[in-house]
Amino acid sequence: MSFYKNKKVLVAGGGGFVGSFLVEQLVKDGAKVSVCDLKPLSEQKNIKNVTKDISYTQIDLTDKNEALKVTKNIDCVFALAALVGGVEYNSKHPGFLFYSNILPNLQLLEASRINNADRFLCVSSACVYPSDAPVPTPEEDGFKKEPEYTNRGYGWSKRVMELQSRFYHEEYGMKIAVVRPFNMYGPRDNFEPERSHVIPALINKIMAAKDTIDVWGTGKSTRAFLYVEDAVRGMLLALEKYTVADPVNLGTCEEITIANLVKLLIKLSKKDLKINFQTDKPEGQPRRNCDVVKAKRILGFETTVSLEEGLKTTMEWYKEHYGKR
Repeated sequence: MSFYKNKKVLVAGGGGFVGSFLVEQLVKDGAKVSVCDLKPLSEQKNIKNVTKDISYTQIDLTDKNEALKVTKNIDCVFALAALVGGVEYNSKHPGFLFYSNILPNLQLLEASRINNADRFLCVSSACVYPSDAPVPTPEEDGFKKEPEYTNRGYGWSKRVMELQSRFYHEEYGMKIAVVRPFNMYGPRDNFEPERSHVIPALINKIMAAKDTIDVWGTGKSTRAFLYVEDAVRGMLLALEKYTVADPVNLGTCEEITIANLVKLLIKLSKKDLKINFQTDKPEGQPRRNCDVVKAKRILGFETTVSLEEGLKTTMEWYKEHYGKR
């Protein structure tokens, strides 16, 4: 039987990319799921298949009173409400991203404390790490130096969230799990050009291209991408098994250069395209991949979806939902 069966669960940001997959899995596990998000339910296409199985509240989590309302009589809180973007968006808006991500998390955790929620999941990010962190990156490097420059606003907001989680665990004894997912991707990701991450941005470009695709950077930087369903499984395991406010990386050992990622996506698209690397454009950290030893040892977590399999599913979803645009 699932740990979450019959538990009263709140997913903040449950209408979003990752949150929607988490909501679906919790429904399958027999949880009593509440979702809160900024948009009205009528605009939440990601959770349309489970609308009848959940309760939904449109909310601004920067309002403490609203946060108190949605966390009342809740057993488990999943903090996935976040404003995110790709390299360009993060570089241009560090202040906006810092402010917009700190306030909702501060209020949500404080409200969860006041209402005696049994467990709380802090969803942090790989963006907490500095650009020169060793690769694979161990958890203990999360507060060394500054976060990587292009992600500085978002990275610092996640560090603050982790600090609040640690302090609340120490002072109030709250059961809090902290996860740092690395480079999540999959169906329902944000494909809008201004705020998309690398995989949806590349899919957008490839599907729109006629003969050439422009790619920022040299193509030599590497990433290890985590499929959304694997990420959700890791989050569920963390809140069940490790609630001591100690960060755990969620990622995969399957690392790839951006150049080879582009080639793989072009192959899956079945198009014949040339690649133009724009070396005058930023490309973020030279390498980003995490040490996964802790997640395997403590949570029993390992990824199950290969990169090619996940990319194929993501591209098929894109074609179905964006192909006519």
